[in-house]
Amino acid sequence: MVVAYIGLGSNLDEPRRQVSRALEELAALPRTRLLNRSSLYRSAPLGPQDQPHYINAVAAVETELAAAELLTALQRLEAEHGRQRGAERWGPRTLDLDLLLYGRELIETPELCVPHPGLSVRNFVLYPLLEIAPHLAVPAMGSVAELAAACGTEGLEKLEERHSQ
Repeated sequence: MVVAYIGLGSNLDEPRRQVSRALEELAALPRTRLLNRSSLYRSAPLGPQDQPHYINAVAAVETELAAAELLTALQRLEAEHGRQRGAERWGPRTLDLDLLLYGRELIETPELCVPHPGLSVRNFVLYPLLEIAPHLAVPAMGSVAELAAACGTEGLEKLEERHSQ
């Protein structure tokens, strides 16, 4: 079993509902158990600014799936939510699921980079991650607490308290 962290985001088609439903679906993945989830956060778009704000969260799962299998399962969930790959980079989307961390592994393949390359500079990932794993060290990057402090909270708003699992 490996503990993996997954970033969730949506800014289309009722984003709160998209993220909440995706959290339930993560819990239903085969050979995977949802351990914890963060509060929901609202964040400004990373790319083009002429799109709605995002709703974000982070989930911790314990899984027997290999990293590549978990990525495939996440991409399947995105597709079931109407996500169309190949659309505008950092553009609006119904659901974005990013495999942020997979245990303490460093993975670099054409399909998957773990830790997620943008993790260290995205407050909409770091603060939800800090909420559920405050003592976590990100391989090759540093502690979540230090990364979050360096990133700041500009454009980030916590919307609700998390529900412990």
